[in-house]
Amino acid sequence: MSAKAISEATGKDLINRHVEVGGLIASRFVSISEKTDWHQIVIDHPWLKTERLVVKPDQLIKRRGKLGLIKVNVDLNSVKEWIGARIGKNQQIGKASGKLRKFIVEPFIPHTDDEEVYVCIYSHRHADTILFHHQGGVDIGDVDAKALKMDVHVGKTLQPFEIENGLLKNIKPETKKLLAKFIHNLHGFYLDLYFTYLEINPLVVKNEQIYILDLAVKLDSTADFICRQKWGEIEYPPPFGRDAFPEEAYIADLDAKSGASLKLTILNKSGRIWTMVAGGGASVIYSDTICDMGGASELANYGEYSGAPTEQQTYEYAKTILCLMTQEKHPKGKVLIIGGGIANFTNVASTFKGIVTALQEFQPKLVDYNISIFVRRAGPNYQEGLRVMREVGKNLLIPLYVFGPETHMTSIVGMALGKKPIPKETEVEFATANFLLPGGQSKDSPQQSRKSSTSSSSLTSSIIKEAAHIANQRAKEDMGLEQASPSMLFAKKTKAIVWGMQTRAVQGMLDFDFVCRRTEPSVVAMIYPFTGDHKQKFYWGHKEILLPVYKSMEDAITKNRHADVLVNFASLRSAYESTIEAMKYPQIRTIAIIAEGIPENMTRKLILMAEEKRVTIIGPATVGGIKPGCFKIGNTGGMMDNILHSKLYRPGSVAYVSRSGGMSNELNNIISKSTNGVLEGVAIGGDRYPGTTFMDHLLRYQADPDVKMIVLLGEVGGVEEYEVCEALQNNILTKPLVAWCIGTCAAMFTSEVQFGHAGSCANSDRETAIAKNKALKEAGAHVPQSFDTLGDLIQEVYEYLVQNDDIVPAPEVPPPTVPMDYSWARILKNDLGIGGVISLLWFQRCLPPYVCKFFEMCLMVTADHGPAVSGAHNTIVCARAGKDLVSSVVSGLLTIGDRFGGALDGAAKQFSEAYDTGLIPMEFVNTMRKKGQLIMGIGHRVKSINNPDMRVKIIKDFILEHFPSKPVFNYALEVEKITTSKKPNLILNVDGVIAVAFVDLLRYSGSFTREEAQEYIEMGSINSLFVLGRSIGFIGHYMDQKRLKQGLYRHPWDDISYVLPEQYNN
Repeated sequence: MSAKAISEATGKDLINRHVEVGGLIASRFVSISEKTDWHQIVIDHPWLKTERLVVKPDQLIKRRGKLGLIKVNVDLNSVKEWIGARIGKNQQIGKASGKLRKFIVEPFIPHTDDEEVYVCIYSHRHADTILFHHQGGVDIGDVDAKALKMDVHVGKTLQPFEIENGLLKNIKPETKKLLAKFIHNLHGFYLDLYFTYLEINPLVVKNEQIYILDLAVKLDSTADFICRQKWGEIEYPPPFGRDAFPEEAYIADLDAKSGASLKLTILNKSGRIWTMVAGGGASVIYSDTICDMGGASELANYGEYSGAPTEQQTYEYAKTILCLMTQEKHPKGKVLIIGGGIANFTNVASTFKGIVTALQEFQPKLVDYNISIFVRRAGPNYQEGLRVMREVGKNLLIPLYVFGPETHMTSIVGMALGKKPIPKETEVEFATANFLLPGGQSKDSPQQSRKSSTSSSSLTSSIIKEAAHIANQRAKEDMGLEQASPSMLFAKKTKAIVWGMQTRAVQGMLDFDFVCRRTEPSVVAMIYPFTGDHKQKFYWGHKEILLPVYKSMEDAITKNRHADVLVNFASLRSAYESTIEAMKYPQIRTIAIIAEGIPENMTRKLILMAEEKRVTIIGPATVGGIKPGCFKIGNTGGMMDNILHSKLYRPGSVAYVSRSGGMSNELNNIISKSTNGVLEGVAIGGDRYPGTTFMDHLLRYQADPDVKMIVLLGEVGGVEEYEVCEALQNNILTKPLVAWCIGTCAAMFTSEVQFGHAGSCANSDRETAIAKNKALKEAGAHVPQSFDTLGDLIQEVYEYLVQNDDIVPAPEVPPPTVPMDYSWARILKNDLGIGGVISLLWFQRCLPPYVCKFFEMCLMVTADHGPAVSGAHNTIVCARAGKDLVSSVVSGLLTIGDRFGGALDGAAKQFSEAYDTGLIPMEFVNTMRKKGQLIMGIGHRVKSINNPDMRVKIIKDFILEHFPSKPVFNYALEVEKITTSKKPNLILNVDGVIAVAFVDLLRYSGSFTREEAQEYIEMGSINSLFVLGRSIGFIGHYMDQKRLKQGLYRHPWDDISYVLPEQYNN
C-alpha cells in the first residue's frame, strides 16, 4: 500500500514542525487513550485547566460532526466525562462497528461561521488539485460541486497571486494575501513531505490569524526512505472498525525487512475461512470468490505473499496465520486456502517448504481445531512443491487436497466452501517439457489446429488465407517494417539492455528467444554500476555466449545503438534515477520498471518526462510483458514448462492488459485454453500511477490488425477503466473486449481494506470494482459474472469470431527442442575442470578461465605438506586406530586454524585492511609489531629469501601474468621486502600468496561487487581452498595407512614434554 492515512494528531504535529507562514497559529493538542494518566497530562499541558476545550475521536472517522462525535466549548471535567462515557465502548458508524480508543483534545477557538473556510489538496496522475471554498464546517455539503479548483501540474509551482485570482474570489480583500501565502506554503509542504491527500475543514481565519481545526491527511508510505528524517516515527492506524493486531504488526515488520511482499489484515478473528495466497492480484480474486459464494461473514483475513520470499519468511508467515487459526474453535471446523496463480519467478517448492514446516509444527492443533486445507499453485518448481505438500498431507491426519494448474485458480474455493465436489484425482495436463541434450531436431512435424474446438472444415477452408497472412508477416519482419509499426512495442528483432545483475531473468529471456526461433538473442548487454566492465556467460540454445556487462549506462547504450528497450531491475531507491538517465537517450523507446514501492511523486515525474520524450513505460511494480514468438520482459511468462504449455512461443489472436503481474501468467494459461493463444500481454503494474494506462495499450491493440480480441483485467481503485468505457461508447475501441475488475469483495467488508497493490483501494464509490464492472458492461464490453467464469466468456467470444471468419486458427507448430537444464549442462561439459566446478558450486557463477586455473593451482600446492604436519598426523593416528575414512579426515580438518592453514583468512583480512586504510607497508609492519601480533601469511620454518619456496614462485608468476589487477598482492610483496630485510625466512608463504591473490580476484575479476567480495572474505571462503586441498592429502594419508595395514599408533616418550607440580619434584 502506498497512500496511508495518519491520525489527526500526527498530521498537526507535522504541520507544526514544517509549515512556516505568518499568521499560522501552531496547533495545541493532547492525545488521549485508555492508558492516559490525566494527572500527568494536566501537568504537561496546563492550558487544559484554564481554557475551554474541544474533544473528538482520532481514529480516521469521517464526518465526526455529523455523527455527534465532537464536543465543543467545554471544560476539562466535561471532557473527562465525555471521553469516559465512550472510551472502550462499541460504536456503530455506517457498516463498521468498533471501539473508540483514541481521542484528541484541543483548545476551543471561538469564531463565527463566516470565518470558516475549506481547503483540500489531493493528487492524481498529472497534477495536484487544490479545492477551496469560502464556507467550511460540518454543513459544507457537496464540496466537489461547490469548491473552486486549481490544478498544479507535476513539476510546476503556484505563486500566491495565482491562488488569489483563482481560488480566493469570494474572500475579503484584507485576508486574501494571508490565505494565499498559507495555501502556497501548505502545497509546498504537501510536496516536500510526500502527502497524497490533505483536507482542512474548517480552517478558521480570524484577526489576521489562521487556525487549523479539523484535519484529515494521507502520506505516501513508500517515501519513508526519503522523508524519515522529516517525518520521524510515523504510526499508521487501522481504519475504524478494525483493531490493530500484534500479528499484523509482526508481518508488517517482516515485510519492511524483506525484498519480498508480505501482507496480513485480520478481518474477523473468529471466522472459519482463512487464506494464505501468493500474489497481490490473486489474493484479491480469492477474496472476491469467497464473498461471491457467501463466505464474506466468515472470511477471517486478507493477505498475500509474493516477490519470491525465502523459505524462512514463508515459514514465519504461515506460522502466524496458523497461530491465529488455532486460537478459537468453530463448530463447523475451519478451512485454510493455500492458493495462488502461476508464478513468474517465485520458487514454489522453496515457499511451500516453509509452509510445510509450519504445518508439521501445528499438526496436533490442526487436528484439534478440525482444519481442512485446500492447495492450488503453479510456477517455477511447482511439481516439487506440490509433491512435498502431498507427502506431508499423508501425515497431518487432516483433509488436505492439492491441485496444480490443471485446476482453475479459484476452483478450490468452491470445494472448500462445499459448493463444488472435490475430485478424487486430477488429470495433470501441465507437464515439464522434454529437456534434451544437444542434438538435431526434426523440422517435419505433424500439424494440428491451435484450438481443438474449431471445426476441421473451418480450418480447411481458411488455410490458404492464413498461409498468405503468415507469408506477409514474415516479409514485413524481413524488411524491418514490423519494428517500425507504432502499434507494436516489440518485434522479432527487438533488442534490450537489462539494468541489474539479474542473470536468471536474462537466461529466461534467452531461453524464450530460442524457443521462439529468433535468430539472435534479445538481450545485448547488461548494466551493473557496482563493478567494472566484464563479460557474463549465458546459454543460447546449446551454445555458450558472452554478454557484456557495463558499469556505465552511457557505454551500454552507445555501444548498442540497435537496442530500444531497457528492462530496469534497479531497486526502489535507484529506479527513478536510472530511468531518468535512460530517457536521455532517444534510442530507448520502451522502459520496463520492475521495482515496487517507488514514491508516487517520483513516478508522476517519470510519467511526465516519458510523455514529453514519447517513451513507453511499463510499470513500476510489474513483471513486464510478453509478445509470444518475439520478445519477453524479464521473468514474464515464468519457467519454460509454462511457456510451452501456454504456447507463448508463437503468436495467437488475443491481446490482454492487466494491472497485476502475477495474474498475467494466469491469463496466459486461461487464454491458451480458451482460444488460439496470446498475441501480446502487458502488466501495467499495481501502483497508483502506472507509467502507461489501460487505454495506452488498448489503442495499440485496436491499431494492430493481428489483434482480433482484447482482454482487460482491472481492479478496485482508480478511474482508468472509465476511459475505456468512453472509448467503447465513442467507437474508438471496436474490437471485442472481455473485461473484469477484481476487488468486488471490498463492498462486503465493514471497514476499509487496502489490498496488495498500492493502487487497489477505492477512494469513492466510482472507484469500486462493482461500479466499474457495471459501467464496462453498459458501455459494450463483455463482462463475466465473476472471475470464475472469465475463461468461459473468453472462449465464447473467441468461438463466435472463429465462426464469422474473423479469426482463422493456424496450424499448430511444435516448439524447438529445449536444451537440458543448463546447470547440469555446465557440469557435464568436458572442459569445465575442477576450477570451473568450484566457480559454479561455491560462487554460483562462471568465473574467468584464469580464476578457475588459479583455483586448481591452489589445490595442487595445498594438497599435501607431508605426514608430519598436525592435520596429516591426526588423520594417520585415527586411521591406525581403526576409524573410518570420514572420521579420520575430519580429525585432521579440525586442526586447521590460525596456527595451521587458517592463516589464509587471517592474512586476507590483515593485508586487505591495511591496504584499504592507506597504511604504507612499513607502517603496517610497525603497527603489527607494536601490537605484538604476527603477520599472517609471512614466515616459513625452512624456506627463506635465499632458499625460496618454488610453489610460491609458481603462483607468483601466474598472478603476475594473468591477473588483470593485483594491488593487494603487490602490497604484500612490498611487505615481504621489509620483513625479509629483518629476517630472511619471513617470506610471503603459500598461505599468504594465495590469500592476497584471492582478495584481488574477488575484488577485481569483474565477477563480484565490492560488497560481495567483502562478504566472501568475511565468511571464510578463502580458507575453503586450503580445506579442500588438504582433504585430498588427508585422504591419501588415510589410504596409505590402510594399505600398509599399520597398527595402533603410540607416540614416542622422548617427544612428550611436561612439567610436574613442584611438590613432586623433591
